[in-house]
Amino acid sequence: MRKHSKEFLENLTPQQAYEILVEGNKRFVNNLNSDHDHLEVINQTRDGQYPFAVILSCMDSRTSVELIFDQGLGDLFSIRIAGNIVNDDIIASIEYAVKYVGSKLLVVLGHTECGAIKSAKKGVTDGHITGLLKRITPAISKAMLIDEEHKCNDKVAYANVENSLEEILHQSDIVREMFSTGQIGLVGGVYDIENGEVDFFKNLTKAKKEQKKLATI
Repeated sequence: MRKHSKEFLENLTPQQAYEILVEGNKRFVNNLNSDHDHLEVINQTRDGQYPFAVILSCMDSRTSVELIFDQGLGDLFSIRIAGNIVNDDIIASIEYAVKYVGSKLLVVLGHTECGAIKSAKKGVTDGHITGLLKRITPAISKAMLIDEEHKCNDKVAYANVENSLEEILHQSDIVREMFSTGQIGLVGGVYDIENGEVDFFKNLTKAKKEQKKLATI
């Protein structure tokens, strides 16, 4: 499978980038994954990279985004941290991806049965883990407002994804400007570890009214 070129990335829309991920997850769930010739991909990407999306996800070993979305080397920027929380270094990495490389889609991906969320619910305190879990606790209260229609019972996972998206928009002038002008799309999703499906419950790639509202946060 030929890697994405600079021209491909420049002409890609945020919505098209989103659709690539949706189709990739369908292949993953149905065990129809593409055949990735890793040696050939290494040769194709050694002179440059053109990832079409940047994904902030949890460090959980079951949530490798390249596998979940049936993508290969050079396709995605993957930022992984327990609980898919946000800090300054993560925002800086996202800004680099969208402004300097040209990634067209920012995805925050949570997952069911998240250990970090379970620990935050229990109020665990231990070393540097304490500070990380504090970033998740606001989602526990927010989860009370999450709609019952979600397939997943873990409402905190959904609330935590929404919080991370809002924090990124609030703290990053670069992301907020590129989002409000339609240069990039924002998507929130939750991966179900039981069946492999991603619930893209928050798709802002085409929501113009939502862009204007969030851009003022």
